[in-house]
Amino acid sequence: MISNSTTSPAVAWRQVRKSYPDGPEALRGVDLTVAPDECLAILGTSGSGKTTLLKMVNRLLDPTAGDVLVRGIPTRDWDPIALRRSLGYVIQEVGLMPHMNILKNVGLPLRLQGRPRQDRDREARERLELVGLEPDRFATLMPHQLSGGQRQRVGVARALMGDPDLILMDEPFGALDPITRRELQDEFRRLRLRLRKAVVFVTHDIREACRVADRLAIIDHGTLIQSGTPLDLIRRPANEFVRNFFSDAESVIEVASGEST
Repeated sequence: MISNSTTSPAVAWRQVRKSYPDGPEALRGVDLTVAPDECLAILGTSGSGKTTLLKMVNRLLDPTAGDVLVRGIPTRDWDPIALRRSLGYVIQEVGLMPHMNILKNVGLPLRLQGRPRQDRDREARERLELVGLEPDRFATLMPHQLSGGQRQRVGVARALMGDPDLILMDEPFGALDPITRRELQDEFRRLRLRLRKAVVFVTHDIREACRVADRLAIIDHGTLIQSGTPLDLIRRPANEFVRNFFSDAESVIEVASGEST
């Protein structure tokens, strides 16, 4: 069940609350949207609720109150399997199947959809090329034969299979060394601007968020503190908590304004 509306946000959280028995309220009335061609980075300290927001998009979690809408449709009205198969995913540990070569790993989403092998192999080769991995060189390799950065590129290629309009990314570059991480951040931004995908990007790294995202959402103890462009939040922080996120203001402003490449 997919809406064809071009006016609906790709994702919307409407007064979303999440509580657990005998535990604190994980989310407290969050209102937030992601436009169809926007990358939203959700930032917060550990336990702030940012991953909870992400997991509600694909119904790994349901809200206690309020609604989460994907393509204008409440997630409770989606078939969970159909919803998850309509999304792209990039996670920190990549999640490649160690017994499958790279071509089969990339083609796995289309295999789960029952697409013919010829179709999924053709598209997998196209996606590998798109992320800078030469298919003739990498297609037959196994995951253990790749570097961490190469495996993460494979993860991005797999997330693009089937041309999803919405991609979820949970600390996708967090396990990489700083140089490789920076390269992939910049390459992902170029790729996203070219393909015009909606992206929900969870990270704790403010510089990474400013580099890859159009807009930031700062979460603290389940409450949305402030959202806006990186420069908006740097120049007009809502409170001391947001101000502290940008303690290295000068270098972050360079990233947010595109002056640092």
